[in-house]
Amino acid sequence: MELVPESEPDAGSDGPSSGSVEQVCEVVGERVRAIRRDLGLTMAQFAEAAGLSIGMLSKIEHGRTAPSIATLSGLARAGNVPITALFRGLDEEHDAIIVRAGEGTEIIHSGSGRGRSYQSLGALRGPDRQIEPLLITLSSTDEVFPLYQHPGVELLYMLEGSMEYGYGSNRYLLEAGDTMQFQGEVAHGPTALVDIPVRFLSLKVYPSAAR
Repeated sequence: MELVPESEPDAGSDGPSSGSVEQVCEVVGERVRAIRRDLGLTMAQFAEAAGLSIGMLSKIEHGRTAPSIATLSGLARAGNVPITALFRGLDEEHDAIIVRAGEGTEIIHSGSGRGRSYQSLGALRGPDRQIEPLLITLSSTDEVFPLYQHPGVELLYMLEGSMEYGYGSNRYLLEAGDTMQFQGEVAHGPTALVDIPVRFLSLKVYPSAAR
């Protein structure tokens, strides 16, 4: 992708490499688009508030131009955010999350209760949640488990025990070593514990933010 700067840099300046410039432009474009949509503004409205043409705003949102400081200032003003908000996510995409054995953070889940343990295995920082890994332990056979629905898809990997798992009107027996993948919008969840304790990994993958 060829980037078009708003103005040429000084001949003797040592600017960032083309790869890093492209990365910055993509992040800025994504943030500008997200801020504009959060405000419920059309491109024409946002461009006018920022003092830009619609064509220039379109190039910025698609990461095809390197905006000047003055342009960034106008975009921040139009979005009623600090100028640093336009770069949010630039460093976070390089994060690596390591959760050591036994160190997952216990969370209060909508289905938390006696005989249920939900441990978060970490989450990358950023404006949009992409994946949610959980280690789930179920140890009481007399509990009634709620059914869940959420955007995106989910993958289950059975580590220990066995259970009957509901997906819509269907029921499936899952045992240690089994995997199951499904659409999160369909009601799903454990319907019976056969061999306890049941321990499995749940990985939810959420749809990407609208481009």
